[in-house]
Amino acid sequence: MTSHRLAVALAVALAACGAGAVGAQERPAAEKAKGPPADREPVVSVTRHSGLFGGQRVAYTATAGETFLRAEDGTARASIFSVSYVREPRDPRRPVTFLFNGGPGSGSVWLHMGAFGPRRVAIPSNGTDDGAPPYPIVDNPDSLLDVTDLVFIDPVGTGFSHALGDTNPADYYGVTKDAQSVAQFIRLWLNANGRWNSPKYLGGESYGTTRSAAVLNQLEGTFNDVALNGVILISTVLDFGAGADTPGNEMTYVLNLPSMAATALYHGKAQAPSVEQFVAEARRFAMGPYAHALLQGNALPADERASVRRELARFTGLSETYLEQADLRVAPSRFYKELLRDRGLTIGRLDARYTGRDYDNAGETPDNDPSFFGIDGGYTAAINQHLRETLGFSTDRAYVTIGQVGPWDWRLGGGRDNDVYVNVAPYIGRALRENSGLRIFVGQGYYDFATPFFAAEYALSRTGIPSDRIHYEYYGSGHMMYVRDEDRAKLSRDIRAFIRGG
Repeated sequence: MTSHRLAVALAVALAACGAGAVGAQERPAAEKAKGPPADREPVVSVTRHSGLFGGQRVAYTATAGETFLRAEDGTARASIFSVSYVREPRDPRRPVTFLFNGGPGSGSVWLHMGAFGPRRVAIPSNGTDDGAPPYPIVDNPDSLLDVTDLVFIDPVGTGFSHALGDTNPADYYGVTKDAQSVAQFIRLWLNANGRWNSPKYLGGESYGTTRSAAVLNQLEGTFNDVALNGVILISTVLDFGAGADTPGNEMTYVLNLPSMAATALYHGKAQAPSVEQFVAEARRFAMGPYAHALLQGNALPADERASVRRELARFTGLSETYLEQADLRVAPSRFYKELLRDRGLTIGRLDARYTGRDYDNAGETPDNDPSFFGIDGGYTAAINQHLRETLGFSTDRAYVTIGQVGPWDWRLGGGRDNDVYVNVAPYIGRALRENSGLRIFVGQGYYDFATPFFAAEYALSRTGIPSDRIHYEYYGSGHMMYVRDEDRAKLSRDIRAFIRGG
């Protein structure tokens, strides 16, 4: 992937981590061309398989195909592509889990072919590049099919999903619009499969956690409730205001510091007995002396500044000289370039275990994210082979792993403040208060700068969000913790226990 293409892809796929511009914009006329005709039947392929998952032999039916979202007059407006894996014989009281990725322009390929699907792509587990094809596609004993049926959803503009006829794709490009369409799909799936009284779970990764909160609000925030048993948040981003890397926002430095500490320790730039102990110290320092110093701004006393600078150097592995030049505020993009500059290396944003080598060593920020170009080839090949060959889904469309689904409408409604400070965590708080059976699982990688673990903890610890039904697990990798074999197995065990605990 060229630098330009990767930059565009990352800007779209990881918009969840930079918040972007708030508000809808008019799409260029060229992007309003008609989609495929709406007067055809959905394309669906049904196949039967079996596999060993969680130590159990499971026979299951795979349904790969389109579901049409229709207007009130019956006109098909959009095609949602999904893959359902349902255990046989069917049990209407068995749990079902709806899964999607983020972006907001990402298909569900990552969770599907990396974590929970019955087959997965085997790429290097140690933070190195996936190289060139062929990539091994293997049985996945870590799939959750022993405890839940699985439905992988590609929202409009991702995967094979697209607008139909005269429908403007922008009608689906926004926090609320997207959530409404996914909620509509879920209701249709429950109708078609007779699963209204099944235990139900939502699961999302990255912006998919934002989508999970927004879909939860659509399903439970109306009179026609679809009550859920659990929400699975993987690499969580909910409060875009607090995490925005923008001048004047001091919280972003506070929330990124524990991830910097974990990364410095991993690469030998800091010393501590364990990552768990070191990030616990970093949390206390970040919310205490560091936050106190930053909030004083230019009034920070010299002696307090010197003390904070020394501790900041200990946690980040950066020199006091550099930290002073940065005014004690190191943006993540600078950290990726500076931490290993003495080795001529940069570190990854999605997963800071990965390292890369730039065109030269003099720049302020990296040329690229080595933790993205280290995995994308294998996943793209795997999803296309699996869908087209193993599951027999036939289409001339290209599968959009990461695409341009913008401009994205970030408005939540409810007034100017809601639309400027985008935060969907209150949706989760309300649902927990109004559904006594709802539980939340939060899985975070220590080396993830796209959605830092401390930012997730902060967002879910605010007033109005009951904490007694929120469960956290941590992993020794980054944004996509399942690329590391040990963490994929742990994630599977953790979520399996979460579902069984319901």
